[in-house]
Amino acid sequence: MTTVAFAGSNIDRADHVRADPGAIEKLMTAHARLLSLDGLDPVVDANGALSWTSLSDASAGSELVFLGLEGDRGHFAQIPEMTPAAAFGMGKAWQTLTALSPADLATYGGARSLVSWHVRHKFCACCGSPTQIAKGGWQRDCGSESCAMQHFPRVDPVTIMLVEHDGNLLLGRQPMFPPGNYSALAGFVEPGETLEEAVARETLEEAGVKVRDVSYVVSQPWPFPSSLMIGCHALADDPSITIDETELDDARWFSRAEVADAIEASDRGEAGSSFQCPPRFAVANFLMRWWLDRG
Repeated sequence: MTTVAFAGSNIDRADHVRADPGAIEKLMTAHARLLSLDGLDPVVDANGALSWTSLSDASAGSELVFLGLEGDRGHFAQIPEMTPAAAFGMGKAWQTLTALSPADLATYGGARSLVSWHVRHKFCACCGSPTQIAKGGWQRDCGSESCAMQHFPRVDPVTIMLVEHDGNLLLGRQPMFPPGNYSALAGFVEPGETLEEAVARETLEEAGVKVRDVSYVVSQPWPFPSSLMIGCHALADDPSITIDETELDDARWFSRAEVADAIEASDRGEAGSSFQCPPRFAVANFLMRWWLDRG
């Protein structure tokens, strides 16, 4: 199996540099690179790779985040001026993501998650005062002396699960999906839950299916805006489905042949005869390939 998408960046996060303002300042030279972004969307060069420029192209007075090091060269991204609401969703990124190399996809994903967090956290959640960038962009500090709260980039855990019964997979489609698209069921982990409990609850809530023997498969950073997709597998004894229509348009059991056909079609950029699976960079696609490889 290949590495899951959005993992494997060539950039060293260099945590030892983040806490040293002097070290970061020394890296902010003509040798440094600035990631080109269109809002939060990636910009690619003539070769289809991420586009980088110099720090001189940053807007005057803009906040810069330190992405890390590649060799001795500092890599940065600019926090764009946009509304917090605009920092959610995929924007125009969907088409570009399929063409990026795995390393570029990972670099972009990390940068987008971090920059998006800054856009959405310009004010303190405790007292409402403006916050200032700190630790090279891996922290924001409340500007109020009476509060002085420190805020750190958050990651939201999401379980995404392949539920199996008698050699078939349970897949569903949300109302927002294009016609014919199906994917693995998924949902946020709630406070006080284990991953196993979240898998069981979400599957029961969305499809009315009880599961057992939940096991971990793989995880994937998902920068829209900043989730950690936790891929799991579970078994069901009863295939009866009761759909929560507030969550799903449909849920069905698909055979191994139907899943294999959809995966093969996705590699050709087409829909399968029974359904269209998620794109290659989605962890649901990875999970389906993992399931097929198990035999």
